Amino acid sequence: MTERGILIGIAGGSGSGKTLVAKNIYSDLGSDKVVRLCQDSYYKDLSRLSEAERHSQNFDHPAAIDSELLIAQLMALLRGESIRQPIYDFVTHTRKDEYVEIGPHLIIVLEGILILDNPDLRELMDIKIYVDTDPDIRLLRRLRRDILERGRTMETVIQQYEESVRPMHLQFVEPSKRYADLIIPEGGYNKVAVDLIKTKIEALLRERE
Repeated sequence: MTERGILIGIAGGSGSGKTLVAKNIYSDLGSDKVVRLCQDSYYKDLSRLSEAERHSQNFDHPAAIDSELLIAQLMALLRGESIRQPIYDFVTHTRKDEYVEIGPHLIIVLEGILILDNPDLRELMDIKIYVDTDPDIRLLRRLRRDILERGRTMETVIQQYEESVRPMHLQFVEPSKRYADLIIPEGGYNKVAVDLIKTKIEALLRERE
């Protein structure tokens, strides 16, 4: 496959600061060149299950992700084609009927906790990044996000963290950092690391041109 675009993968635990790294790349290089994709958009649709069954699923296991669709859409973007990215409803754990039309860009930034665990995804990446952040900071950020943005309670967030988030992080996410080209402490607040990434991307762009 001839890749026209450049794919940057940003992995790390939930609440590690992946999104801020992606946003910094996006703002530094320009929205006309960069498009951001989040692995969270590709959770499998659980509409066939009851509400109780949906909430009991392990969303931190690789099996929760529709990796086949994610890889197919990434390959299409890298070929210079447009995609219809699904929209996931985190309150109901189902896919919405709507979608996001995304056109081809020179640079695709993919973020997600499990993207470096998948060898087929890694094979597509030009740069592999792992954001390494202390567990207590990640938990606090997750609490704030899930309560404010995803309609959860503190009790359910802590329960999910204990039952699936932490065990899956130790089993799948943390070990995947050995595949990273660059490990970033402090996430998007690490200006030196973000500048290094930008420099590498610009070098790749010159090579492709």
